[in-house]
Amino acid sequence: MSRFRLPALAALALGVTLASPALAQKKYDQGATDTEIKIGQTTPLSGPASAYGGIGRVQAAYFRMLNEKGGINGRKINFIQYDDAYNPPKAVEQVRRLVENDGVLTTFQIIGTPSNAAVQKYLNEKKVPQLLASTGATRFTDPKNFPWTLAYNPNYQSEAHIYAKYILENHPNAKIAILYQNDDLGKDYVKGLKDGLGDKAKSMIVAEASYELSDPTIDAQMVKLKSSGADLFYNMSTPRFGAQAIKKAAELGWKPVHILDINATPVSQTLVPAGLENAKGIISVNYGKDPLDPQWADDPGMKRYKEFMAKYAPSEDRDSGVATYGYSTAQFLEQILKQAGDDLTRANLMKQATNIRNFKPDLALPGMNVETKDDYKINKQFQMMRFDGKRWVLFGPILTDDFKATN
Repeated sequence: MSRFRLPALAALALGVTLASPALAQKKYDQGATDTEIKIGQTTPLSGPASAYGGIGRVQAAYFRMLNEKGGINGRKINFIQYDDAYNPPKAVEQVRRLVENDGVLTTFQIIGTPSNAAVQKYLNEKKVPQLLASTGATRFTDPKNFPWTLAYNPNYQSEAHIYAKYILENHPNAKIAILYQNDDLGKDYVKGLKDGLGDKAKSMIVAEASYELSDPTIDAQMVKLKSSGADLFYNMSTPRFGAQAIKKAAELGWKPVHILDINATPVSQTLVPAGLENAKGIISVNYGKDPLDPQWADDPGMKRYKEFMAKYAPSEDRDSGVATYGYSTAQFLEQILKQAGDDLTRANLMKQATNIRNFKPDLALPGMNVETKDDYKINKQFQMMRFDGKRWVLFGPILTDDFKATN
């Protein structure tokens, strides 16, 4: 178990506030004072999704930077972070500790669909924000039933609709084999693909196989999928299992068109362990700038990111999507807290988080502005990318999910 109490950083003038903090009356809920804002997180620093632990470490470093610069609206961030090992019962235990013992104002970026699912009802009953939850499962975009939950990631079904559109346009006669994680993450990707393919789903999908987080390997699933005769592999996994799938496909001599979900695209956490040559040609999506892409070499936002990583997180891989994700989510929380001003109540945090307008994060792709509204969806746009053996290369236009159910 790991616990950090971190001082916090001065605001980076990133957006327009909704009201002038200087004119607002100070209002506080538990976890906020004139000098401090307590933020709580559980993250997998160990366990089957430990590759995501770097997200939390980069976020902690970002809050250290903010604190060194004076904090947000004069208040330091006290970032309390525990390891949940990507284990739902452990996440419940640690989130209760954050709320009931540590007295945090809000949770932030709880990592992973299973852990978020385990604590969603509890946090909503307690009226504690489940802020910028690190998941795109559909159940976390349900303001009617869970008004205190706001997910950061693009909706997994929306991402799947983009893949379905790509398949229909470029591989209309494909025979598709699906590998998915047997939880809300994987099931959402499968549903989104089937919905997006419409009537063609039954004829195009020839095999499906799932895996459990506790599975040591997915070798048996990969043998089954290859034997189906599929020529398109729809791989909806997380880094550890994504790497296993890529490597096993190569060992089996199976070379289908390979689509990989965004969660498993970090190069150092997934593609390097799988073998870079084995990963060549894999297709996915992105909504942020890749530090390995030379087109961003002189980009001001990328320069700020790299300077931050060199000074505050030098031991982390700055070229990894894990690190860029940690930086971007911490920057988003900074914007929410800036907008909240001196009204540091839980209700106002949710109000501000769902009223972001024309926010331009350092690492957002050009043409993508972050805006949140009552639909509780933060990221709604994507761009396709393909791995060339060294880095991800973007292609095609900015895409917005325009799928509409017919029934």
